[in-house]
Amino acid sequence: MDREDVPIPEDTGSALSPDGESLVAPTGKFRIYLGAAAGVGKTCAMLDEGWRRRQRGRDVVIGFVETHGRQHTAEYLRDLEIVPRRVVEYRGARFEEMDLDAVLARQPQLALVDELAHTNVPGSGRHAKRWEDVAELLDHGINVISTVNIQHLESLADSIEEMTGTKIRERVPDAMVRRADQTELVDSSPEQLRRRMVHGNIYPPERVQPALTHFFSAHNLTILRELALRFVADEAEEVLLREVANLSRPIEATEHIMVGLAAEPADDHILRRAARMAARVKCDFKAVHVIAGDSRPASNPGELERLVTLTKSLGGGWETIRGDSVASALVTYAQLHHITQLVVGADRDRGWGRPGLVKQILRAAATAGMDVHVIANPGGGAVPKTEPVESE
Repeated sequence: MDREDVPIPEDTGSALSPDGESLVAPTGKFRIYLGAAAGVGKTCAMLDEGWRRRQRGRDVVIGFVETHGRQHTAEYLRDLEIVPRRVVEYRGARFEEMDLDAVLARQPQLALVDELAHTNVPGSGRHAKRWEDVAELLDHGINVISTVNIQHLESLADSIEEMTGTKIRERVPDAMVRRADQTELVDSSPEQLRRRMVHGNIYPPERVQPALTHFFSAHNLTILRELALRFVADEAEEVLLREVANLSRPIEATEHIMVGLAAEPADDHILRRAARMAARVKCDFKAVHVIAGDSRPASNPGELERLVTLTKSLGGGWETIRGDSVASALVTYAQLHHITQLVVGADRDRGWGRPGLVKQILRAAATAGMDVHVIANPGGGAVPKTEPVESE
């Protein structure tokens, strides 16, 4: 019996009814098919797995699948039950979205939900993003298989946007992707993907040449593939470490990462770098903003609130502290919380309005035996000038 087919045990710590039955539904199992770009075969792999389980007697439904008019993909629907979509009118046009309440009412053992990063049409339901719909299905004990491309991960989106010149509008919090019980890579070489594009198997004819020139260039696809491979390898390494150690819980991390933020535009880049560093070494990270005694007020009061939201979406914690000196406050806080790596931006002198601040931090951290990573501002925060059509 496959791991994903094992019945979900009852939570013995759950609240019980007078009849001794659990009042709390067990969390559903979650599998993600991850790809480097559109066209690698994620949707077909998801449908194939759903059909295989249907053949083995599982109660499987399609919550939402987008074929994008591809006949090859449509053939994989086979005889799988499709939950009727919700039709919504928005700005004079009609759209179809997954009917979350209909899937919940149907209560299948497994729901297939394509395109985890999709943004729902306003008015189509109570959630703005499809990953929020999936989270609710899981919380109600429904197993889910979904798909996502590597560029939609929040921690990688900005770097990929800068690299490709393509605006990544739809993003998924890393915490949601890492919630998956199983992440499976659907791989394809850059050459094979470009051939599929030329043959019209991914985009319609009018979109082929712009895609091949921009997002689907051989260079971009090679980097995207490497990022996807690295992400899955990191996940596999974590599972291996747990199994080798024969532990029922994750191994305690020895590294602890902290990033100092000055509420400046470049903080987004620095924050995402810190999140990726933490993910690679399997440890937590925390963002800290210092308000010194003589600090000037933030130029944009809403900037801190936005950074708090971004930090949490990346899986980090947030702390605002006060101190007479920014450098000493950061390093003292880091020592008290056993931080081993401190991340700051190269332009923090400007951000906090304190000349020589980075040097002060380096000296204080050296005394404390703490590593410091100084992150350069990426091109002055320039926004990509070109916006070719984004990959699904």
